[in-house]
Parts: sequence; structure tokens; C-alpha cells
Amino acid sequence: MTSFKIGDRMIGADAPPFIIAEMSGNHNHSLEVALQIVEAAARAGAHALKLQTYTAETMTLDLDQGEFFIRDPNSLWAGSSLYALYEKAHTPWEWHAPIFARAKELGMLAFSTPFDDTAVDFLESLDVPAYKIASFENTDLPLIRRVAATGKPLIISTGMASIAELDETVRAARAAGCKDLVLLKCTSTYPATPANSNVRTIPHLRELFGCEVGLSDHSMGVGVSVAAVALGATVVEKHFTLDRAAGGVDASFSLEPSELASLVVETERAWQAMGRVHYGVTEAEQKSLVYRRSLYVAQDMAAGEVFTSQNLRAIRPGLGLAPKHAESIIGRRARGPLKRGTALAWSLIE
Repeated sequence: MTSFKIGDRMIGADAPPFIIAEMSGNHNHSLEVALQIVEAAARAGAHALKLQTYTAETMTLDLDQGEFFIRDPNSLWAGSSLYALYEKAHTPWEWHAPIFARAKELGMLAFSTPFDDTAVDFLESLDVPAYKIASFENTDLPLIRRVAATGKPLIISTGMASIAELDETVRAARAAGCKDLVLLKCTSTYPATPANSNVRTIPHLRELFGCEVGLSDHSMGVGVSVAAVALGATVVEKHFTLDRAAGGVDASFSLEPSELASLVVETERAWQAMGRVHYGVTEAEQKSLVYRRSLYVAQDMAAGEVFTSQNLRAIRPGLGLAPKHAESIIGRRARGPLKRGTALAWSLIE
């Protein structure tokens, strides 16, 4: 069994999908907005609230030329240096404690993605219940070893990683002490499209690495996440904002509150619908058996009268003999007089 708990929440095939609302930088550098995001996520039914813990200085160098400047016209962040982007997007470390406290008050778990050792040390001081590794850090083996050494559950996004790279990552995490692991299928484009989400990878990840699996979903809407749950995802992470129109570094591919509520409901429905391999009548279907077709006398018949296709019909309800017997009954005779509407039984046939 690969199931385990994060806090009081079971992660595994026997529990509803674990839904993580990722705040990222959608607070737009307002603690008030950040706390409103926590409250909206809780109202929507999310099970966890996740932050990202870094500073611009721990992420990159303060340079605005060459590879340190985003020129790709298709990027959401074109025209910004990496340093300026991370300065804008980061969540101040002094906000973590009040954000985590509000989440706890509202019944949600709260944890974060660290990007270097200082972030891990800081998050350990807040006693987070789990850690997340972002796709862009899934080959940073020293960071993964540091996080794994805490012994806490570890969630790793797999975006861009080859099987060989993931094998290195998983081996490093387990060797360093990680016992409870989730790999999230992730497409590292913003937004991602359903066509490049490739959620069929999810059961393959489970088979290859023998751990819990899920989806870090950057697509719009909830359809990809529902499909992922049907393929065995036990964790779903989605970026979350109060209002896409209000802007924010990740707002354009984030869910709004009503959409997050739909995600929680529809992924749980998908999980419930998977059930088990089953044929035949379920307990809930027992009362519906009466509405099958069966053989009924369609005309008044005298004793000894021959059954024909006119006086014997397969109709609803299902209280008579099964329709498959009709051919063997036609040509035989009635044992006694029969009224129209009589459910046919063997005892009524000579």
C-alpha cells in the first residue's frame, strides 16, 4: 500500500482526491488579499492551501540582460527580468505564519514549496505537515535530499523530467528518508492545454515508481483534473485566485472560487464513479428489475388455446417469463383460461 496521511487527511485510492489550492503570487503583495484567498479556498472545499517560499535573491541574480531577461513574446511574463518577476511574485516570509494560521482555523492544511535550504529551514520552524517540489526544481537533487531528510511527506511535480531524471529524483528522495511520496503529472506551460496534458501518464507513474500519483494542473477549467482522477490521481493541485480579472502573476491560468468549488465536487464524483469491476444487478438496482420486459398474455385466451405472436407479447413490466422463451412457447397451449394482462409463468402452459 502506498497510502499515507498528510495531517489528518488520507492520501490514497481509498480516499477522495486531495485538492490543493496554490496561491502563488496571486495575492498581489497584499496580506489582506492573501487571507481572503485562504478564506475563499476554504469555502470552496479545498483540503490544503499551498504557498511558494523564496525571495528573488534565492531564485536568481539581479541582472536584466541575456538569459536573465524574458523575451519570449508568448510568455505571460515577457518583458521582465527573472529577478523582477520573482520580486513581484514572492510571498513575504513574515506572511507565512498568519496565512498558515488562518488556514488551520478554517480546517485546511497549509504547506509550501521551498526553493533552497534557507526556505526549508524556515518552513521547518513553522512545522509544515508536508513539502512540495516544483517542476523546475525536480532535478535539484541536493534540495530534494534536504527536504526528504525532514521525514515529512513529499509531493514532486514531474514537469519536463524524463524517466531517467525521475528515477534519479525518486531514488535520491527515498535514500534521504522520504517514505511518503506523491508524483504529480505536470505540463510546464502556462496555461497548459488539455491536448498536451497527457494524463495517461498517471497510471504509468504509479506502476514505475510504486507511489501515490496526481496532477499539477495548469489547464483552464476542471475537465483535465476530472480525467486524471478517473485514471488514478489521488492528489490535484490547481492555482487559485479571487478574480482572474484582478491580475496577478499566475491569475490568467488560476481557478476562481466557483471553479474551485466545482473542482472539489467533480473530482470527488469521478473518484466515487470509479468503483470496482462489477456486472449484474447492484443492490440499488433491485427495484428497477420490475421494469425489464417479460412475457404477458395480450388477449383473453380460452383453455387449450394456442399461444401466438398476437396473444403473447414481450412488454414491461418484468414479472413474467423472460422474452427469450417466446419462441419455445408459441404453438403450445394454455393450461386454463387466461385474462389479458396475465404475467406468463410455466405453470400456465400445457
